[in-house]
Amino acid sequence: MSNHDQSQPLHVVLVPGFWLGAWAWDDVVPHLEAAGLVPHAVTLPGLDPGSTAQDRAHITRDDHVDTVARLVDGLEGRVVLVGHSGGGPVVQQVADRDPARIERIVYVDTGPLVDGAALSPDLPADVAEVPLPDWETLGEDGSSLDGLDDTALARFRERAVPTPGPVARGPVHVANPARLGVPATVTCSSIPSAVLAELANPGPPLHTELGELTDLMYVDLPTGHWPMFSRPRDLAAALVDAAS
Repeated sequence: MSNHDQSQPLHVVLVPGFWLGAWAWDDVVPHLEAAGLVPHAVTLPGLDPGSTAQDRAHITRDDHVDTVARLVDGLEGRVVLVGHSGGGPVVQQVADRDPARIERIVYVDTGPLVDGAALSPDLPADVAEVPLPDWETLGEDGSSLDGLDDTALARFRERAVPTPGPVARGPVHVANPARLGVPATVTCSSIPSAVLAELANPGPPLHTELGELTDLMYVDLPTGHWPMFSRPRDLAAALVDAAS
């Protein structure tokens, strides 16, 4: 699909999932730079480390999508979007706005949702923010902590910021059919690709449109749900491969 000028810089926009800021990519960025890519790690609104006093009740999914879209609009050259976990639907919505602008989307242990689906649809309307749960709850909810030692867990806990409630329960809105033709790669960490491919349909439990994408690759990177912490060098290599 891509007819972009290969001589232009290749920008890699890194969007983290819930509770994380740009810092989550710190161990990945140097490897991308060494490969000649231009990484841009994003901190989404309401997720600045140390901003625990901030009022998150009015920060919406659109605010997150707008932030990434503005960043992309300001870049000269080719753009690859990378979304981890809750960042996956964010980059999906950015691509929906201008599919021709995006060279590829990489979903890191995540995927695009069907229109109208939400990550936390049952979150009550009066919940302003969603703090990082305890480790046991995360594991029970399917977010594997494999590969994270005590030091990594402590760093994660110390720097985590509550995700705005409206972002967690806000539905994804996509409408441009061309989004389904943007080349995509799924880096499968906590769910093997063979399993994910079987679940890649619009219905429960994932409500994903992965099965609708016309140019899709699966890459297995076995570890927990946070490969940027547990296997940063290998994740960077997978991103370089996907981008090139």
